[in-house]
Amino acid sequence: MLYHPAFSLGHPFPTDSKVPASRFTGRGIRVAVLDTGLDAGHPDFAGRRITTQSFIQGEQVQDGHGHGTHCIGTACGARRPGQLPRYGIAYEAEIFAGKVLSNQGSGADGGILSGIQWAVANGCAIISMSLGGRVGPGQSYSRVFEHAARRVLARGTLIIAAAGNESQRPGFIAPVGHPANCPSIMAVGALNRQFQVAPFSCGGLNPEGGQVDIAGPGVDIRSSWPRPVLYNSISGTSMATPHVAGIAALWAECDPQFRGRALMSILTQSARRLPLLTRDIGAGLVQAP
Repeated sequence: MLYHPAFSLGHPFPTDSKVPASRFTGRGIRVAVLDTGLDAGHPDFAGRRITTQSFIQGEQVQDGHGHGTHCIGTACGARRPGQLPRYGIAYEAEIFAGKVLSNQGSGADGGILSGIQWAVANGCAIISMSLGGRVGPGQSYSRVFEHAARRVLARGTLIIAAAGNESQRPGFIAPVGHPANCPSIMAVGALNRQFQVAPFSCGGLNPEGGQVDIAGPGVDIRSSWPRPVLYNSISGTSMATPHVAGIAALWAECDPQFRGRALMSILTQSARRLPLLTRDIGAGLVQAP
């Protein structure tokens, strides 16, 4: 199931995660984004190294939804897009676009697990998944996804996933969704530009995993969108997730030792602490090297 972000007006590139000042570009790092695909003909992706694969029967990788193109743009979009301001982070990373969600925004666990296997087989250091399903209070994580996540961590691949958008703060906080609630998957919450928790962002309520590990900008995020629109601004933990994934690519380029669990550790250790509950933002706001 795809999260349904809210549409809104655009803003400049978030500077509070230190991305514009970073000297790293993601060069040599393979980043997989498992989502609704990519508009590979988008002019901002011209000349990039892009590998694609569809796991949706009867549908090509071409993004007929928009969500995937937006997430790939945040993680790996151009440094100098056709229309400023900049929105991409790891602008020299190799892009692996796996279509695990249909053009209607839906998908199944089998396709997502196949996408994970495909990304690892292709040597991707980072897998970004802005997708998930609702989890109830007290509900445990999927043992199937946790087993897969542990296996890929051991092989040097970090899965980063959206915590979910089911909260209606301040009155109601929903638990972190599936599969981000797996202990071996990095769950990402969303912040607005005032460093407040986004009202929709899920919280770390359930035992046995289910925590939020880190947070990223997730409100009114501008990125690429399929032609002819080209650019759009939307909100969700779906937007915060590729922000963390793009920064993870910068850290992976910074030191080849930062892979798997070591990459997860440096992301949390370097995060900017904020006067908010760990339940909601984990270690804090993700920071670029």
